[in-house]
Amino acid sequence: MIEWNIASRARACQGCGRGFRNQETLHTLLFAERQGYVRLDVCEACWTAQYAEGASHRKGFISHWQSAFTVPPPAPEPIRKETAESLLRKLLELNDAQHAGACFVLAVMLERKRLLKNKAQSFAEGRRVFHYEHAKTGDLFSIADPGLRLDQLDAVQRDVASLLEHGLAPPASPAPAGQAAEALPASPGTEPTPSPT
Repeated sequence: MIEWNIASRARACQGCGRGFRNQETLHTLLFAERQGYVRLDVCEACWTAQYAEGASHRKGFISHWQSAFTVPPPAPEPIRKETAESLLRKLLELNDAQHAGACFVLAVMLERKRLLKNKAQSFAEGRRVFHYEHAKTGDLFSIADPGLRLDQLDAVQRDVASLLEHGLAPPASPAPAGQAAEALPASPGTEPTPSPT
């Protein structure tokens, strides 16, 4: 299964350990590892000394780009209304295949708003994976293309609208001790049918 993840921009060079200065140019490399995608942020000196030679044939990494380091703003006050970005972060953290379409649509929405920039594409398990970088924070979002068909798009858009309006449903709490759950057992060899939302 393809892991979706968010990889934050490093605040210091991951080659030499020196902290990045505001507006300093840094190089981001993206590696495909067995456990998922790995991001590496390095300063100009480390790029030149250790990685630039591989740039012409991408030896060891699948993508590379340059950006300017921006000192992160202080954490904002919590807000009640769900935003497309906060919802995308929560859905990616859940890593639930049922939200693959919603994650993809939210990423496209944020790309159109210029909050996410498509930096690279790769293929994993026969599926295209988009690698987006957040324009302000530099966080890296890896999102698999769910291969939505036109006839599925309307349902996914309704799902996204509902999630934005109402947020994620809290996880069901376990039944108190001594109280049996009211679920019918599934027939052998069948999967339970999820209830419509």
